Amino acid sequence: MDYFSFRPVLFTGALFLFAAVAIGMLLAPLLLGWFLRPHNPSKEKGDIYECGEPTIGGSDAQFDIRFYVVALLFIVFDVEIAFFFPWAVVFGKATTLAKSTLSEGQRQHVSAALLGEADVEAVTPVAADAAGFLQRVALMDLLVFFGVVLVGFAYVWKRGDLDWVRAMARERAVKTAAGDGPPSGTKSPSLSV
Repeated sequence: MDYFSFRPVLFTGALFLFAAVAIGMLLAPLLLGWFLRPHNPSKEKGDIYECGEPTIGGSDAQFDIRFYVVALLFIVFDVEIAFFFPWAVVFGKATTLAKSTLSEGQRQHVSAALLGEADVEAVTPVAADAAGFLQRVALMDLLVFFGVVLVGFAYVWKRGDLDWVRAMARERAVKTAAGDGPPSGTKSPSLSV
């Protein structure tokens, strides 16, 4: 049995040793700082910090849920946009390979890049008609994905999650229907910019 063959016990031991060293490297500075720093509490250290501005109110103030909804929607749509990049790489290379004017050497290099092969000489070049089919499939894939994103966006919009002042507008509509609203000749204050 040679030295470099896989040994589960040695591998597990090395993994545990690596984890112990990593945890030790993380804990050592934290513990060292905890033991060495002076314990000097003061009112100013316990105050809320708002980017150098004087604090207004306490730290227990609740944010409006709309901030979280908008942040969550931004993250969802931002992550979905990240899925376009791998598609764009494949679509771009398939579009290049679909050209019939491409030389054989160029076709072989682009085929190697598309297939993820390091050895360009070992790759069989992708034919123009096969690349055209891949191009059409990739385009249909993008259209389906984009359609799902648009359906999700339409749902969020229809539900009113993008309407920032919908709670105030609904409250104003209820007051107007009940007769508690402003007189008919006066204009109600606008909350939009």
